[in-house]
Amino acid sequence: MKENLTELVCILDKSGSMASLTDDTIGGFNSLIKKQKDEDAECLVTTVLFNSNIEILHNRVPLKDVKDITTKDYQAMGCTALLDAIGVSIDKIKNEHANTPKEKRPDKVLFAIITDGAENSSREYNIKQVKNSVTTCQELLGWEFIFLGANIDAIETASTFGIHASRAANFYCDKVGTELNFNAVGKVLCCLREDKDIDMDWKSEIENDFKTREKK
Repeated sequence: MKENLTELVCILDKSGSMASLTDDTIGGFNSLIKKQKDEDAECLVTTVLFNSNIEILHNRVPLKDVKDITTKDYQAMGCTALLDAIGVSIDKIKNEHANTPKEKRPDKVLFAIITDGAENSSREYNIKQVKNSVTTCQELLGWEFIFLGANIDAIETASTFGIHASRAANFYCDKVGTELNFNAVGKVLCCLREDKDIDMDWKSEIENDFKTREKK
């Protein structure tokens, strides 16, 4: 493996229900990338946008070369093919690594999945397939997965995909909640790029915000 090379795979929901969060999602993603450019370690970025279909926006682009996304790139519409998005993304990265010399493969991989609703339109992958893939990648390859969900039980949903509760969080589906999401992804990514264990409190701000406002 190539030391000090991290790969970020960011899987972003752009289904119709995300329309009101378009500007916040674009701003949050761009802010994440901008902050990460201050880090020294190398990082590759793959950005997967999904609704009823799957779109690869960035294909393993060096982070320093990732440009701001705009409303031309991110337009919310359609349904939520969440299983297909995860399955396609995992298979894509696995195939890319298989065709890359071992000494040049990233030694750390992070999948960050953000959605505001439940699966409702996948055609290629089912829950069993996705859970098997996620579990295999975690246990045999050491890949990390975090799952951030709104309007669903994110902890329970993540568990059906093989993602542990410590790597999942519910978020409040608005501007503040979206900003906290991308901040949390940035915390986890920094830990990996600095070759540190993921902080136990990486999701504390999201959870505190969600719990506080859900009680109102």
